[in-house]
Amino acid sequence: MPQETDRSHLVRTARITGSLYLGLAVAGMLGFLVTRPRLFDSGDPGATLSNLTHQPGLAAALVVFELLIVLTQALAAAWFYRLFRPGDPVSALGIGAFGLVNAAVILVSAALLSAADTIASAPFGDAANTVQLLFLTSGELWTAGAVFFGLWLIPMGTAVLRTGWMPRALGWVLIVGGVGYVLNAFVPFAPLTIAASIGEFWMIGYLLFVGVRKTAEVRPSPLR
Repeated sequence: MPQETDRSHLVRTARITGSLYLGLAVAGMLGFLVTRPRLFDSGDPGATLSNLTHQPGLAAALVVFELLIVLTQALAAAWFYRLFRPGDPVSALGIGAFGLVNAAVILVSAALLSAADTIASAPFGDAANTVQLLFLTSGELWTAGAVFFGLWLIPMGTAVLRTGWMPRALGWVLIVGGVGYVLNAFVPFAPLTIAASIGEFWMIGYLLFVGVRKTAEVRPSPLR
């Protein structure tokens, strides 16, 4: 008989992991999708500088959101490792490693945005073009980091399949979504990221409201 884990411990770990993953999703949406477009004008460096100068609170909030993304990404990676390590240590290591690399990439982006904020508050030299370059570089880091964000979904999916702690369909959606996210970094095509979004929010919901299935085997089952 396969050894069974303490389900209550797994559920507790799963819910903490889900909370961190939800925090990552919220910080990402508020920072990258809501706040950044209100400050950055891709075609007008002067407008970007003006936005930063006249909306210092929003500029500071963008840096805070980016740092929250780093924090929640790093912690979520660590807690996913803790959750899946008993059942699939190899996949757990992959989730943790790829998640931490992505967090490091976004940390550099946060530093660049903080520098842009500092320059906008006390302009010198060609401030408009300097600030624009910092924002553009930050955006390119997000594009490059998407490779690792996609990669961390793949071992997340294999962990779901091998442990059997969550629906198998979720595991396959995460794998397909991860592959699509990686491909989108090379050939931008929005539909490639749809499966990833579905998988992420399904995973968050399952972690928060279910945790893991009633039976949790330590010995990983083969992919089928």
